[in-house]
Amino acid sequence: MFKPAVYPASPKEPLSPTERHNVPAYQQRRIVTTTQLTLVQLDNYGPWTVTPEPRREMDLQTLQSRLFADIAQFIGGRGGYVFYTRFDNMIAVTNGIDRNAHATLQESINNRYPVTISLGVDVAETPAEALSGATERLQAAGSAQDETRTEVLAGQFLNGEQGPEPIHIAHFDVNDATGKYTDQLNEFDSFIHIERSYASLMEYMRKAHGALSFFVGGDNIIAVCPELSAEAYQDAIDHVEMDVGIELKVGVGRDRTAHKAGMAAKHALEECRFDGTTVEFATPHPSPSDD
Repeated sequence: MFKPAVYPASPKEPLSPTERHNVPAYQQRRIVTTTQLTLVQLDNYGPWTVTPEPRREMDLQTLQSRLFADIAQFIGGRGGYVFYTRFDNMIAVTNGIDRNAHATLQESINNRYPVTISLGVDVAETPAEALSGATERLQAAGSAQDETRTEVLAGQFLNGEQGPEPIHIAHFDVNDATGKYTDQLNEFDSFIHIERSYASLMEYMRKAHGALSFFVGGDNIIAVCPELSAEAYQDAIDHVEMDVGIELKVGVGRDRTAHKAGMAAKHALEECRFDGTTVEFATPHPSPSDD
């Protein structure tokens, strides 16, 4: 059975260069990323869907998909990534996007939709820590189904001194998904196989590294990660293969924004396809011997 790795607790505030210099070398790999995450939460959405009576399901699905598309366009246009997760709660990587831009997003949604959104924001060394902090900000303001809690904007944001380090995006996909599944099985059975790989990877990366992984369509999974070695990514791939019998490969990119890191990861994944490898980095990456 998979046993998650145990790491020292990370401080809430990013370390200064002086503090970072005093950290033992074996811990420094986990202190070179700073992630700003935003939790996007629809206000009082559950009760709204059944008031004054239950609404048509396809109307709700249309609303959710259009809302996600608009938020994705807004965040993506500013260099961020957003993932739909449960649609009424979305997770965005917002390095480089400030408080004023978040407020503008809320105003835009309020002007065009029958629902409003609250935003919790936090900064931490791992994506999981940042999401926990962002979640706590909104929970402290009231329940997601509290009709008096609307358009909350709470949290801390990166500034020039806090965020000099790049963020890391890993782009996974299934080896020969078309040949093994799409061209061999019906769509639902293909979907089951892909979702199994996603569920296995998602849990492993969350528990082992504080990374957050998201299914983004087809056979693709994008993970927002702290700094990890090639061996750590290979361990994740090996875990999924042993757990559910599905082979993955991954390209990893790093840059100042999710968009730039994600594009680098896509190019690295193309290198995997071309060279037949399982793990590729878009830029030179330190080996364990460099620590």
